[in-house]
Amino acid sequence: MRGTTVPPGTPCPPPRAGELPMHRLEVAEPPAPPFAIGTFDEIGPLSRAEFPHRHTFHELLHVTGGTGAHVVDTARWPLRPPHLGVIAPGQVHQWADVRGLTGHVVLFTDDFLLDYPADRERLRRLSERPWLALDARADDDVSRLIAELTDEYRRGDEGADSVLRALVHVLVVRAGRLPGTPEAPPAPAGAVAAEFARLTGRPDLGLWSVRAHADRIGVTPGYLTEAVKAATGRTAAQLLREARIREAQRFLLRTDLTVRQVASRVGFADPAYFCRFFRRETGLSPGDFRRGGEIHHD
Repeated sequence: MRGTTVPPGTPCPPPRAGELPMHRLEVAEPPAPPFAIGTFDEIGPLSRAEFPHRHTFHELLHVTGGTGAHVVDTARWPLRPPHLGVIAPGQVHQWADVRGLTGHVVLFTDDFLLDYPADRERLRRLSERPWLALDARADDDVSRLIAELTDEYRRGDEGADSVLRALVHVLVVRAGRLPGTPEAPPAPAGAVAAEFARLTGRPDLGLWSVRAHADRIGVTPGYLTEAVKAATGRTAAQLLREARIREAQRFLLRTDLTVRQVASRVGFADPAYFCRFFRRETGLSPGDFRRGGEIHHD
């Protein structure tokens, strides 16, 4: 996807006023795949960033040591390693009061999943509960896969790209089997519903209506509504309302934007209407949410 990767050493562009930093994946020129793996130290300071930011890529975190917390969107997750974390493109996250952080980071774009396109939907579901505790058996399983990925990536032998894709596929599928991960929709309705879910996770695209999503996908609004309903049991409009609320919550908690500016960022020309919408969906005014909206997990 254009703009998701940059050559090594390219600085992050400064965000516009009120926006969150957007980090892109550094990869060598083609034919190098849009993929990287390493320890937190090897990936660099941005892998331990203590300020809110987004990515254009997927990030899998295997945390083996450390104290503090990992904050994803509106939730604060305490570090009690081992953990597996899953951060999707567009999600907002940061580390908080972290000491002694150890483990590995796996980075890749949507393009890297071309051999296993269904993994995009798996990763989206995993990102709904992005912080998983691992028991001893699961940690051993993840550790073995991370070791194989690291070895294959460093050696760069012939066919390494396909091996890396296969190993990431195994890691994603097995992560989806861990306790606490959201279940797959009971009646998948195909690529249309999956693409809708992917687009609602991309707030940077500014698609805030069912019609805008349908136009982007290339179907009618009615067909999109039927496909999403069949796949999820919920309407496209309901899922889109949740996506708008989620993005508004990110801005309210992680930026200094005014309520009027937040309303504009999520597609509301009228701040008063946005406030009514926000209260109806969350039970709180935007101001009340900003003062106490972060969720702390035990």
